[in-house]
Amino acid sequence: MASPYRAIFAAPGTRSFSAAGLVGRMPLSMMGIGVVTMISQLTGRYGLAGALAATLAMSAAGMGPLISRLVDRHGQRRVLRPAALTAVTAVAGLLLCAQQSAPEWTLFVFAAGAGCVPSVGSMVRARWAELYRGSPRELHAAYSWESIVDELCFIFGPIVAIGLSTAWFPEAGPLLAAVFLVTGVFWLTAQRATEPVPQPREHHTGGTALRSSGLQALVVTFVATGAIFGAVDVVTVAFAEERGNKAAASLVLAVYALGSCLAGAFFGLLHLRGSASRRWLVGVCAMAVSMIPLQLAGNLPILAVALFVAGLSVAPTMVTTMALVEAHVPRTKLTEGMTWVSTGLAVGVALGSSAAGWVVDASGARAGFAVPVVAGVAAALVALLGHRRLRERPTDREGRGADDRHRYERGDDEERDKHLA
Repeated sequence: MASPYRAIFAAPGTRSFSAAGLVGRMPLSMMGIGVVTMISQLTGRYGLAGALAATLAMSAAGMGPLISRLVDRHGQRRVLRPAALTAVTAVAGLLLCAQQSAPEWTLFVFAAGAGCVPSVGSMVRARWAELYRGSPRELHAAYSWESIVDELCFIFGPIVAIGLSTAWFPEAGPLLAAVFLVTGVFWLTAQRATEPVPQPREHHTGGTALRSSGLQALVVTFVATGAIFGAVDVVTVAFAEERGNKAAASLVLAVYALGSCLAGAFFGLLHLRGSASRRWLVGVCAMAVSMIPLQLAGNLPILAVALFVAGLSVAPTMVTTMALVEAHVPRTKLTEGMTWVSTGLAVGVALGSSAAGWVVDASGARAGFAVPVVAGVAAALVALLGHRRLRERPTDREGRGADDRHRYERGDDEERDKHLA
């Protein structure tokens, strides 16, 4: 492990809560693609599969910030365990209805219930933020590490979900995702020493974290970015099936995540200068441009190469995003703020997967690759329009720390080192 990563794990409990976060985040990459694979296996209808995945993602988008707001007020243990059990119960209902060919409306009801999934990644990042608050270099390495963990989930999650659903039985992928969720959440919440201390209700002034104009810009941009991810998942599965090797879709999507994982690992080693908001804008635009070569993919190996290159811009952009959230959101609303970014992604995944499913049903997988291109253009345009909000000085509604966070966002090394000293 390179020295910046070794340094952040010197604190007690960090290895355990990061490992628990890895397990708890596996459903992030398994549930949606598992539902798509399951429904397409059982019915052959990608439109229905995409709509169910969209329903699940939209439900998670609606419930996620609410759950995180409750976590900020009452603590992770008291909120996450009931939320996880509710989600798993709904997943069980979804699988049973799908297996028994129940009416379609029952599938949508349980898919909506399955969206009561806590944002485990935000919970883990909140622990890092609490541990290394005021230490920007360590926090940058920690966020980079968690981005690597995210991508590890996306490397292995689709392989497991699609592989089990195609080789064993259609419901196997989502079923295992539910097991991972319960295991990860209960393991994480058992670790009380590193859990951020909940803030009393009177400290939660000013309403939702989404009142921050900087956070608004991030969330809206990531709606379009999420549409890229959702569309790529659905179209890749359909593309592989058209070429007679549906199971290979998991490997192709794993290569996409591998590119992001490697880029994130390297990004965490850098000592960055300059504006974080400018790096974020460049990253979003790079993600948009990387969707264009997908139109030229004529077979699975070429598609895998194109997605590997596309993945190189993902993790650095996500790491920078979390640093910007920490700079623009008050401490008492940090978990909620991070979850709003995940919510934007979830809404985008819902829109992208649904749109891609209908395009694939109507015109085939090759036509479906136009969806992530359109989503990428939208992401770049929104980022350009919202970039100024991220350059503005964050408003510190807690009355402390705004100057330090602003200097960090600008990359002012001299002021930052003076503060740390």
